Amino acid sequence: MSTHSKVWFITGASRGFGALIAKDALDRGDKVIATARNPKTVIDALGNHPNLLALKLDVTDEAASIQAAKDAIAQFSQIDILVNNAGYGLLGAVEESGDKEVKDLFNTNVFGLLSVIRAVVPYMRENKSGHIINISSIGGYASYPGWGVYCATKFAVEALTESLAYELQPFGIKATTVEPGFFRTDFLDSTSLVSTEKSFPEYAETVGAMREFAASANHAQPGDPTKLSKAILKLVDSENPPLRLPLGSDTVHKISEKNQFVQKELDAWKDLAVSTDYV
Repeated sequence: MSTHSKVWFITGASRGFGALIAKDALDRGDKVIATARNPKTVIDALGNHPNLLALKLDVTDEAASIQAAKDAIAQFSQIDILVNNAGYGLLGAVEESGDKEVKDLFNTNVFGLLSVIRAVVPYMRENKSGHIINISSIGGYASYPGWGVYCATKFAVEALTESLAYELQPFGIKATTVEPGFFRTDFLDSTSLVSTEKSFPEYAETVGAMREFAASANHAQPGDPTKLSKAILKLVDSENPPLRLPLGSDTVHKISEKNQFVQKELDAWKDLAVSTDYV
């Protein structure tokens, strides 16, 4: 465990992973800026604490992100760890996904994440230290039927994090994308998951089956959220944190399965792939 107190900035901190991480950080003596659209929900979840600053933040409002970062610095002088946890899911076929549904999802999961990063990174660069943790998903590494648009947002988070890791390395700032599998949170509840307004019977065997699975799996997922939170604390205390941290046995299995598939397909099409170079 770290021997000195860290300052955390956590989005979506009123429930789920965000609230658990904030609580564990506070319990060990760290300082936490916990944000949510309604800061009262943060206090309700975490209680009043001298090391807690609950701030109102809608991540889709870039000006609000900039102000929240300023308020955080005014209170605690620095930000050591940024956890981009705010986000939600969209369940439905790609064809079923309406324009507004897609744009709203990207506004929160991708553009909102970017606005917070742009607000916080200048302070980390000035301090020449920091760690950005972007909460992705197994859906950021491998896609599933019914989750195409959601996975697209998480694939974007993975790419952004990878570039950030390279770009921020000269400033002593680390970047990690965390890839949880199915954890027993409220993610499959209506509070965190939106189903597309359209539902076509033609997708009954694929997306329809996924909708049934999501309903049956709600609050029966294999992952323990409290253990994930403890894992995040170990991550931030690491001298050499990974670029990607998969969490959950289901995630580890899926990554291995996809890597094998990609390698097999690459081998099968390698001759054609390399034939397009100038000779």
